[in-house]
Amino acid sequence: MRLLVVSLVLLSFITLPQIAEAHSHHRHHLPKRVARHQVDEVQAAVSAATENQPLLASNEVLVVDEETQDVLLSKNSTLVSPIASITKLMTSLVVLEAGQPMDEMIEITEEDQNLERQSASRLRKGTVLTRAELLHLALMASENRAAHALARAYPGGLAACIRAMNAKARELGMDSTHYVEPTGLSEFNVSNPEDLAKLVTEASANPTIRDYSTDDRFAVPVGRHLVEFHTTDRLVANPSWTIVLQKTGYIVEAGRCLVMKAIIEDRPTVIVLMNSTGMQSRIADAQRIKSWLDIKATRLTTGVTTTATPSL
Repeated sequence: MRLLVVSLVLLSFITLPQIAEAHSHHRHHLPKRVARHQVDEVQAAVSAATENQPLLASNEVLVVDEETQDVLLSKNSTLVSPIASITKLMTSLVVLEAGQPMDEMIEITEEDQNLERQSASRLRKGTVLTRAELLHLALMASENRAAHALARAYPGGLAACIRAMNAKARELGMDSTHYVEPTGLSEFNVSNPEDLAKLVTEASANPTIRDYSTDDRFAVPVGRHLVEFHTTDRLVANPSWTIVLQKTGYIVEAGRCLVMKAIIEDRPTVIVLMNSTGMQSRIADAQRIKSWLDIKATRLTTGVTTTATPSL
């Protein structure tokens, strides 16, 4: 029995890829003294845990039923950390609320190129696009120069846009949120999952943000050529998902982030995943959450009960 307890403790520190590997090769990694029945007991305990809640790689998580505001999953949901390009949701929201002409032409300048850290962009200096096209690229392809140009062209300029972003955060009750620039490249743009769930709900009420953030490709003229941009979130093209709004983010300090509003089991569901280290782990976490919610709904329909907990 003592060996069983030790084994369970060790398993609780294994990362998701390691769990998968250990599952297929457990007899090579467990001590030889562990009997077959003890191995089976360990596996049964892990299965029981994962049956009641998904094992997630993201460090901060919040899943909310938008209609009832019921918290379905929560993990470090009040922890304040950098939010990377999730910032662009707020940038887009205040730009749209300013009511400027969507067909107004805006030029990419040297100021939009010389941001506080290097980031890839195919919008070279001198490119001229409409405000609508820049919004599309900022939301769908997480284009940093597009987001910066939008903020620079905001009434009163860049500083006024940042003030508006922070004012909007206060209006929405996002008390742990602060912005210093419009792209998300700064580690000092910070928030927590509880605040970001409010932002997702507010932004998803805007049809332009919904449409642009869930498009999978969009072409704009750059110089003499049409350049096609693609979404940073491959789930939008997945037919098993109905995504109302999404935004990804990444800088080293923030890890890989994903926020979305999706219809899962006919319920509008807000998902916030922050600070995930693996290249695909935020996408995998979203898939795990959806599968978990699908299973829960099936159990309710068939009358099978579960002891699921809202904490991770």
